[in-house]
Amino acid sequence: MEISDHQEYSIRYDETTATILFQGTLRLIGVKAYVPLTQLLNQVSENEPPLVTINLRQLKSLNSSGVTTLAKFVIKVNKKENIQVTIQGSNQIPWQKKSLTNLKRLMPRLQLEWE
Repeated sequence: MEISDHQEYSIRYDETTATILFQGTLRLIGVKAYVPLTQLLNQVSENEPPLVTINLRQLKSLNSSGVTTLAKFVIKVNKKENIQVTIQGSNQIPWQKKSLTNLKRLMPRLQLEWE
């Protein structure tokens, strides 16, 4: 499954590895614009894979609505103890350190991997 604006961003879900790969700059206007991403994240949650990997290493920018969308997913998955989440981030992208660390507060068992 893929969600993209070919000039700005792409979000691809690989069902075989339960990996969601984000690339580009994701600055949609308002939470409603993130509905397709929310639907993808809900689908992943409903499938209940034992491990979900969210790779943000190539996501240069994410606005507050996008961070909120990820936070809601983390809160939802935190209620399902049979799903482990790993988020991969980059030390080279300034917004990620603070935002991803805050997600760990919402889900203490969340694994953060830095590159």
